Amino acid sequence: MKKYNTAVSREEVQALLCYDPTTGLFTHRVDGHKRVAGDVTGRLDSKGYVRVRLLGYEFKAHRLAWLLTYGTWPQAEIDHINGCPSDNRIVNLRDVSVAVNGWNRKGAMRNNKSGLLGVSTIGKKFHAQIKANGVHMFLGAFDTPEAAHAAYLTAKAELHVAD
Repeated sequence: MKKYNTAVSREEVQALLCYDPTTGLFTHRVDGHKRVAGDVTGRLDSKGYVRVRLLGYEFKAHRLAWLLTYGTWPQAEIDHINGCPSDNRIVNLRDVSVAVNGWNRKGAMRNNKSGLLGVSTIGKKFHAQIKANGVHMFLGAFDTPEAAHAAYLTAKAELHVAD
């Protein structure tokens, strides 16, 4: 389980930042060093998430949005429902397990030689596999990567159903 920074309280965040749940943007409440009240705050990191610097710490904006909206830090992972990591509108965020958050992966990992999610190359065949409920499942060996990926997508639609 990842450990997230929870070093500040909701009240401390509210004293310094405004959050607009309809746009997902954060603005400064008060003037400070190199900032003016009302200015939008946050920077995009290399993975496309918005990060906000606050009281000497850096926080992912989606976790701050959750804190300000619901009054508590998220219990697990914050999932961006539409898959866009910079879209911090509250309707696009949900507190889910690591497994459920992983289900939203749209593309293969960088080290995946097939370039397709759920597909690996073994010899001259393309294997499809998926993990659901902690169980790895082999879906078959296929002649083309597209066929293996189609098998993966079918299984994903059946198995990866979140509440």
